[in-house]
Amino acid sequence: MIDAAGSPVHVVERGAAPGPDTPTIVLLHGFPVDHRLMLTAFEGAFAGRRDWRRVYLDLPGMGASPASGVASTDDVLAVVRAAVDELVPGPYVVVGESYGGYLARGLVAAEPARVRGLALLCPMIVPEHARRDVPPHRVLVRDPALLSDVGAAALDADDVGVVQTPETWRRTEAEVVPGLAAADPETVRRIESRYAGTFPLEPRTYAGPTLFLLGRQDSSTGYRDAWRLLEHYPRATFAVLDRAGHNLQIEQPALFDALVGEWLDRVEEATAR
Repeated sequence: MIDAAGSPVHVVERGAAPGPDTPTIVLLHGFPVDHRLMLTAFEGAFAGRRDWRRVYLDLPGMGASPASGVASTDDVLAVVRAAVDELVPGPYVVVGESYGGYLARGLVAAEPARVRGLALLCPMIVPEHARRDVPPHRVLVRDPALLSDVGAAALDADDVGVVQTPETWRRTEAEVVPGLAAADPETVRRIESRYAGTFPLEPRTYAGPTLFLLGRQDSSTGYRDAWRLLEHYPRATFAVLDRAGHNLQIEQPALFDALVGEWLDRVEEATAR
C-alpha cells in the first residue's frame, strides 16, 4: 500500500526489482474490477521477459484500494499520476484495459516523452454509454458441458462473454468476478456521476510503439470508436479479433500473448535505439 497524494493505493509488483535501468510497465484495470483482471493475462505474456518490472494498481475504491473521497474520473487520474510518480521516478510503459485505457490515454497526453509505449486492451474511448458505437451482444460459442454445469440462466445473465466454455468461465470467475465484488459501491456511484474526464486526450500525435487490441464482438466498448483515433498514433498496431468480446484476453489468449509480445518487442527495440 502506498500513499498517492493522500489516497491509499494498493499495488502488486512482479518481476525485476526497481532500478534506474529496469524497464517498468504500469497496468491499469477497468471499471469497477481490480488488478486481478490484468495479472494472470499479462504475467503469461511476460513469461519470457523476467527483466521487466510489472506494477499492477488497484484504482481508488476498487480491489484493496480504500475509498478516499475520490468523486470523478479526473480525481482517479490524479491519484494514478501520483502513484506512478511515487513508484516510477523515470520513464515507463503503460497498459490500460477498458476504463484503464481511458486513463492511460490521459497519462500519455500529460507526459508523452516519459511514456515509452502504450497498449490499449478493449479501451473505453467514449465515456457516455449511449454514444458508443458498439455491436449487439452475441454468444458465438456455448459449450454443452458448461451449460449442464451452470445452467442456461447463469449463461444468459452473462452479458459480456462471447465464448462460454469451462475455461473462459473459470477464468472469469477467478479474474473478473472478485474485483466486481470488492468494489466500493458508493465510490463507484460517485465516479459514474462524473465519468467523463476533463483532461486532454490526444492533444498531439504520440510516437511511441502502440497497440490497440479490440474484440470484434465487444458490446461494451466496441472497436469502431477506437479506429477514429488511429492517426494520432503513427506507430500503432490496430488488431480487431473475431471470437472476442470485452474479455478478449480470456477468449483469445494465444493471439493476446502473440500481439502483446510483438508490441513489447517494438518497445524494447525503440528503447534500445
